Amino acid sequence: MKVRFVCLSAVILSVGLCALARPAAAQPQEPVQRVPHGSTSLYELPPRWLVDIPTAGTLPRGYWDVVIRLSPYGAATGYIDIGLSNRFQLGLSYGGIDIISASSPDWNPDMGINIKFRVVDELEYFPAVALGFASQGSGPYNDDLKRYTFKSRGFYGIVSRSFYFYQWTAGGHFGVNYTLENDVDDESDVNFFAGFDATFKYNLAFFAEWDAALNDDASALPGGEPYTFAGRGRGYLSMAVKWLFTDNLQLEFIAKDLTLNRRESDTFSREVRITYIDRF
Repeated sequence: MKVRFVCLSAVILSVGLCALARPAAAQPQEPVQRVPHGSTSLYELPPRWLVDIPTAGTLPRGYWDVVIRLSPYGAATGYIDIGLSNRFQLGLSYGGIDIISASSPDWNPDMGINIKFRVVDELEYFPAVALGFASQGSGPYNDDLKRYTFKSRGFYGIVSRSFYFYQWTAGGHFGVNYTLENDVDDESDVNFFAGFDATFKYNLAFFAEWDAALNDDASALPGGEPYTFAGRGRGYLSMAVKWLFTDNLQLEFIAKDLTLNRRESDTFSREVRITYIDRF
């Protein structure tokens, strides 16, 4: 299984590198160099994630952000990330459901860990490459199945490529991941995902992503019992609109699971994410 995982990951990453490594319309995006000395601005930073999938972007050294994500079931999750170097970012997260409700909060069993290291900066004919680990999923946590409704990313590799057009910038992203939330359902397949972002006139941005969810499409558990907590095998299509309210504050409005992949869903999920950034 380990050999298959390594081989498949290498093949998919190679395909992604070849597909994304095309010349940009202008100079390639270099996240760290775009941040002027002494500034603290979300306008100057590439996205570090889209809706759920990561990008190869990281916080520059000495920068930090605080994120609050509000989602269905009264859920709220808080994140904090710190740029320890221009390539290495470390973060923690914690939350639960029924936080915004009249019921007692149901907290997640563990704190989430989010680590990202950009192995290769973006060059003129080569995309940025990053490796990372994220143990924070989203949605209610199922204690019996030992997983979040939307599984955490786990170990992942991601390539990102920037494009510049008149008064707006865009980026393409492709990656693979292996989640650790497979102890009960035994869905240990390597998953892949892709996404796109576009920023218009520096105050509005649009995100779209596709998660194949190959590790969340079983109809039965290993013992033969029906597996109603998994997806339908359609994958997860999600989109978001981001409003850069000030240099330090951004608001995102998220439409998640537009394919209605979740078996219990009657419609897509509506969420809000608030991000504040500063530097030491």
